Amino acid sequence: MRGEAEQKGGSGAASLGARRCRDAAGGGILVVKVGGAVVGSELGAFEDAVVVHGGGRQITAALADAGVESTFVGGRRVTSDVAIGVVRDALVSVNRELCAAIGPNAVGLIGDEIGLKATRIVELGRVGAPVPSRPQAVLDALAAGAIPVVAPLAEGPLNVNADDLAAALAVGLGAERILFLTDVPGVLRDEQVLDQVEAHEVETGEFDGGILPKLQAAVVAAREGVRAEIGATVVVA
Repeated sequence: MRGEAEQKGGSGAASLGARRCRDAAGGGILVVKVGGAVVGSELGAFEDAVVVHGGGRQITAALADAGVESTFVGGRRVTSDVAIGVVRDALVSVNRELCAAIGPNAVGLIGDEIGLKATRIVELGRVGAPVPSRPQAVLDALAAGAIPVVAPLAEGPLNVNADDLAAALAVGLGAERILFLTDVPGVLRDEQVLDQVEAHEVETGEFDGGILPKLQAAVVAAREGVRAEIGATVVVA
């Protein structure tokens, strides 16, 4: 196993700059996944992009404040009936902060409110594996020249991994490109940024640590024809 620097999604958003979408109804859409840690940092201008955010740090803090223990199975957060309300409130707060940081063109969209769906993972409680979707609210925001900022929740509500949701949304929208922003320049091997990672390298255990969920999500998108990038690294099917 080759160790990877843990990548939680951070201030790399500043390097994105302005991007344009050729067709707000389909091809040409850029999906950008940022971590909850990006909130409050310097952000570049997001133009005609769909932003999906995480919020693990904020969720952990909110659960601790509520006296609810954070439990993980296989790296995924167990979300009880009690915890889901706290999780949702934390993600709504992150969404508002990120919209404020991006600017007046940002439109906050909460996944369970716009019809995002997921298959429930029963052993994890109120957690779901997202399925590809094409929410009208996202299309309407793009058509209006706004920047949809999506919180990772599905109907239920269910807590959803933000990397997985970004990939499912990119596939459902028929996006041209998905970009996972991290706090390092890209996927690392021996402290060097890789230009490219192939799917079989992800599936045969070449990588581990915090980068793995992003790589797995990127493979899902790449296999459906979406150009997938983690920082400067391209992930190919």
